[in-house]
Formats: sequence, structure tokens, C-alpha cells
Amino acid sequence: MKVVFLCVVLVLFPIIALGDSFKTVHRQAHAHHILVSSRLDCEDLKKQIDEGADFELIAKTHSTCPSGKRGGDLGTFGPGQMVAPFDKVVFNEEVGKVHGCVHTQFGYHIIRIDKRDEPTELGAVGGHAHLAEEDLKGI
Repeated sequence: MKVVFLCVVLVLFPIIALGDSFKTVHRQAHAHHILVSSRLDCEDLKKQIDEGADFELIAKTHSTCPSGKRGGDLGTFGPGQMVAPFDKVVFNEEVGKVHGCVHTQFGYHIIRIDKRDEPTELGAVGGHAHLAEEDLKGI
């Protein structure tokens, strides 16, 4: 009986105490980018886009990345799938805006964040904290 009580306290108590502090780790983002070799080119293209030039057309005509053929579309990806400076912008900066110039080992990027799932709050035990509390009542 003491072993069961100890197991319940060690397993369930921290879950209840932490309550709704869990966040999902399955974040995803969808972005487009333009990759060029020089900062000067990057700044010039960014200025053109800021002044109303079509991002995807600029990507098709100037990006050195194979994604340029698709207008710079990188598709959907999760944190850690891109190089760190790129990842930091995509998962922290404002969605719907064009960001740049971001330097990586590949060159200079102009990044448009199209969509990003934000972390969502989960209750303890997958959203069922009340069940863990009820288990403790019987002890």
C-alpha cells in the first residue's frame, strides 16, 4: 500500500502541480524565401519588395535556391529543420511580414512567413488534470 501511495504521489502530484504549464512542441510554419549571395543584392531586393514588387516573381528571377522555381516556397516545416538564424526568424518574428536580410552559411535570405502554428496550452495528462486529481482523492 505504501509503495502504491508513493508511486501515485511521485507520478501524479507533479502533473497536478504543473497543471496547465505544458505546451505543444509540434509547431509548424510555412514560409517563402529568396536566397542571394551578397548582402547588397539582398538589401536591394528587400527594398523592391517593400515598395510593392511581387515576392514570388523576385524569387523566381533572383533566388539561387532551387525553391526559387516555386516562387521561393519552402512548404511546411518544424523548428530545427532549417539552419538556426533562419529558424529563429521563422518561429519568432511576425507572420505575414517580409523579414531580411538574414545571413546563414548559404548566403542572405529574405523570408516571408506565411503561416505559423503557435504553441498551445495543454492541461496535465493530455488535458485531463481533473482525472489525476480524482485519482489522488481515493488515497
